[in-house]
Amino acid sequence: MSNNGTDLTIGFISSSAAILLFGSNYVPLKKYNTGDGMFLQWVLCAAIWLVALVANLILRCPKFWPFAMVGGCIWATGNIAVVPIIKTIGLGLGLLIWGSFNALTGWASSRFGWFGMDAEEVAKPLLNYIGAGLSVVSAFIFFFIKTEVPKNTYSVDTTPLMTEHVTNGETQDPCPGYSWVDNLSTVHSRIVGCSLAVISGILYGSTFVPVIYIKDHSKRNDSVYSGASQNDLDYVFAHASGIFLTSTVYFLAYCVTMKNNPKLYPEAVLPGFLSGLLWAIASCCWFIANHSLSAVVSFPIITAGQKNYLLMVFAFCIILTGALCTAFSKI
Repeated sequence: MSNNGTDLTIGFISSSAAILLFGSNYVPLKKYNTGDGMFLQWVLCAAIWLVALVANLILRCPKFWPFAMVGGCIWATGNIAVVPIIKTIGLGLGLLIWGSFNALTGWASSRFGWFGMDAEEVAKPLLNYIGAGLSVVSAFIFFFIKTEVPKNTYSVDTTPLMTEHVTNGETQDPCPGYSWVDNLSTVHSRIVGCSLAVISGILYGSTFVPVIYIKDHSKRNDSVYSGASQNDLDYVFAHASGIFLTSTVYFLAYCVTMKNNPKLYPEAVLPGFLSGLLWAIASCCWFIANHSLSAVVSFPIITAGQKNYLLMVFAFCIILTGALCTAFSKI
């Protein structure tokens, strides 16, 4: 990877765009019922695949590496927990927790060469370690941030005295948007939400591993990936295909589990599609940042940008300092 000023400029601009889009891509969904999230995640992933298809056509259809799809499968697995996380601990706290563990996993796997990847070297290792360490501290601080997530409550007074029959002979659901997390107590809800956010963050942090693995092994003549492209954007379509395929499998399994009576929320289709578009564009920016800065630098910067008062401000100061240390460690 080149260390010239152009690469750094492109990398930081791409990182800034990714931070903005990742931090706002779920905002369009906040006012809509999403139920258990299974239908929503499929709509979102369909939008991601379409953006990747357009990007692939613009890039003139570079070689498709099936192994890059594994990263998409990993991401889609983490993504199915997003709606339960938002319903239990809220979007802000959920984003902060999974973002912190995303950063740590992505940084560590790149820095130390986990999963068969080549270890990344930086010009100033101490600053890089300080940046990652501050991300760890901020991650633990986020666990103590209090959130108030409204519960779906339904009383006898709000339930219709008579349900209307629809054309297929079934009755309308008197509790739209209700899901299994609404049965949890406040304590259990927080435990489940934080746990799911940690798991999702670790999975998100592993999503680029297959692409980086292919790029690293492309330099070896004895590897099946010998000669593979060093341009991260060339793997976007394969990555998104893995996302859409996995989300479709999960949605079909959900339909089977629900005995062909899945909970669909038509009003969430357009907001979900918009959310997917924003995420896909942000992801493309992240691929560019990985290419220009390397994953060991881009992960802490992008995930740090992604809000309880003094404690929240303190946590953000720490994570911002960590991001700056990581950025300057490359210069």
